[in-house]
Order: sequence, then C-alpha cells, then structure tokens
Amino acid sequence: MRPGWDEYFMQIARTVSTRATCPRATVGCVLVRDHRILTSGYNGAPRGVAHCDEVGCTMVDGHCQRATHAEANAIVQAALHGVGLAGTVAYCTHQPCVNCSKLLISAGVEKIVYETPYPDAVATELLAEAGVAVMHVALPERTRV
Repeated sequence: MRPGWDEYFMQIARTVSTRATCPRATVGCVLVRDHRILTSGYNGAPRGVAHCDEVGCTMVDGHCQRATHAEANAIVQAALHGVGLAGTVAYCTHQPCVNCSKLLISAGVEKIVYETPYPDAVATELLAEAGVAVMHVALPERTRV
C-alpha cells in the first residue's frame, strides 16, 4: 500500500533518526519543500567533537549539552550547502523543543509534522504566534522503521 506524503516523509525521518549518536534520544528531522527532500539531520555531536556514544553525554540540568538536536543539524546542513528553507515542512520524529522551534521559525519553516509528543508550552506559543502550523501524526505500527 502506497503511503501518503506525511507518512512517507515521517518514515524517512525515522530512518534518519537511526544515525543519532546520543543514547538519550534518537531523533530525526527531514526538511521538505514541494514534496522534495532538501536536507535532513539527527541528534549528534558537532563536527570534530566526539559523540555521546563514544565518550558519554555531557549533562547540565538534565539535558545533554554534547549533542546538537536533529532540527538544528538539518538547518546547519542547509546553510552549509546554500539551501534556502523558506516555505518548507519539517518532518520530525519528536515535537521540537523551544530552541529548535525558534530556529525552525527563523529558517522559514511553515509547517511542522511530528510523531512523538515533547510538550513545551513556550515552543507551542512561539510557533502559533509565528503562524507555523503544527501537526501530530501517529504512524501505524507497520510503518515504523
């Protein structure tokens, strides 16, 4: 059975998440415009820095500071390759945190589709104020990577 676009890109985001190197969460993000993938990212250490799965997490106030979030890495990949992100849709395995939400807003993302809730009232408020549509999609078990 052929998947719809949201299911298709969410499946790809789940596959991207398998590259994550922080054991605290495996998160993937795919940025899409006009049904074409522009860039992707997963949570892991910055270029040239050892990954959490190699040296452990650097924890501050319950959050790993070593790993860059998937959404931020997808935006960085676009910047490195000169890809504009205005008018895109972000397919994220997890609902973006407030910092990633701010980056997605500033990058010009118009819609965020996510599978796993990560409720953040400030992120929700900022996304609504910026006019970014947010949609929760639960994939059927058979489509999970």
